[in-house]
Amino acid sequence: MNDQVIPCIAACPEERKGSQEKHAGVLGATSFVGASLLPLLTAAGWQATAFTRKEVKNTGAGVVWQHLDSTASSSKRLPPGIKNIEAWISVAPIWVLPDYFWRLEALGAKRLVVLSSTSRFSKQESNDPKEQATALHFVEGEARVRAWAESRGVEWVILRPTLIYGLGRDKNIGEIARFIRRFGFFPLFGQANGLRQPIHAADVAGACLAALQAPCAANHVYNISGGETLSYREMVTRVFVTLAKHPRLLTVPLWAFRLAVAPLRRLQRYRLWSAAMAERMNRDLVFDHAEAARDLGFKPRAFVLTAGDLPK
Repeated sequence: MNDQVIPCIAACPEERKGSQEKHAGVLGATSFVGASLLPLLTAAGWQATAFTRKEVKNTGAGVVWQHLDSTASSSKRLPPGIKNIEAWISVAPIWVLPDYFWRLEALGAKRLVVLSSTSRFSKQESNDPKEQATALHFVEGEARVRAWAESRGVEWVILRPTLIYGLGRDKNIGEIARFIRRFGFFPLFGQANGLRQPIHAADVAGACLAALQAPCAANHVYNISGGETLSYREMVTRVFVTLAKHPRLLTVPLWAFRLAVAPLRRLQRYRLWSAAMAERMNRDLVFDHAEAARDLGFKPRAFVLTAGDLPK
């Protein structure tokens, strides 16, 4: 097996002490990070209960899918026959997690690992009100998780990944690839030399599992970034190469980028594009993951794209 997809092994000297049956609840299991997480859990000997609002059939040993009835949310009724679950991982948007606090409490949660994002920093001073709102969602979401967990005696771990990619399902590298396929080029503002650390979904999933099992990670926040730092321009160039296309990078001034983005945003696919996104192409968005390496054994892969990382 490629050592890049083996889940991180905690560097803490203690061993995780818990119930004899290793049982984890997963929120956001149908996301692309969730798709990477479930196999890691079962390979590590965990029984996973994956909660979803979608209709999903049980797909194999080690994972039980539990449908979340929207009507049960208001009446606070748990699905029949469900057992206590002490360990939880949420890879759903952090701002929706408070809707599930009562479920976690009713099921005896004792440890909760939650995904946030380094966007809470990088978008906080954006000129785009929507991006500012996104940053605020992350900030408030983290605060609510900590307040709820600490008031209930639940151990919490918050992970803040950088730009996540992989499985052809992300909204970062995947959107760049779709644009290149459709138009044959990619627009860049200025030199686009801002530094990035793309992190693969499987490495995010591995960090989640490690955080669930590492006692010394309790009540800590970790930034987790990719194993390679490269410029935005180089990142886009590698998408071209993976698509077997000659890089066609069109450098445009900001005013022209604003004009071009306006009609694009009318398309559902590009509704989140903005001039603020262009401005960030020249800003360094780099975050140290030394603490995650120390406590979680976190060792992410370099940014080596494969065809499987891009949308079909």
